[in-house]
Amino acid sequence: MEITKPTVTLLAITPGAERVIEEAGRTCYLSIDRIAEGSEKSFIRNCLKRGHHSILEHATATFRITGASRAFTHQLVRHRLASFSQQSQRYVDETGFNYVIPGDILADVEAAALFRGCMAHAEETYRLLRKRGMKKEDARFVLPNALESQIVFSANFRELRTIFRLRLDRSAQWEIRRVCIEMLKILQKEAPSVFCDFIIDDGTMTAKSDLA
Repeated sequence: MEITKPTVTLLAITPGAERVIEEAGRTCYLSIDRIAEGSEKSFIRNCLKRGHHSILEHATATFRITGASRAFTHQLVRHRLASFSQQSQRYVDETGFNYVIPGDILADVEAAALFRGCMAHAEETYRLLRKRGMKKEDARFVLPNALESQIVFSANFRELRTIFRLRLDRSAQWEIRRVCIEMLKILQKEAPSVFCDFIIDDGTMTAKSDLA
């Protein structure tokens, strides 16, 4: 099955994340007595402006990402200060696999036909190798980067801001920008004081911090 858009689901987030961040930050300055209703908003904003970002490491978020390709996950897992649990090609039979087709290829009739033919050939080769008794861990060598690969991803807020800064730049690859836009939108609702400085441009699937 062809997939043209990923799905991002928030599985977990630090309860009271912004208050936890404020408590950690105010410990640095021994100003716990200044915590009040809503005080985390201005405190976090001021810390971001001053570059005091280490306090953001006390809050984390976990996402499930589906409908994205293995080409995407190869990029995501390069962010080392995070945790990943990914669909295994050693244990999952990939016969009849789903795959992601890039928009530029989909828009070109001849290119789309070539692409689909390649996917069909790869799937058929994989199926025949499995039929001959080849192990999944060996048959997977013919699988394409376009193959859908589900992944669960956890990172602290500081690392997420770094990922957004790098992967929502105009020069980043389109698929990881698309996934990161969805993660950012979720976090702007869940922890607005930490993430709302990122201005999203849905037209180009980019975002840039107004603190930069």
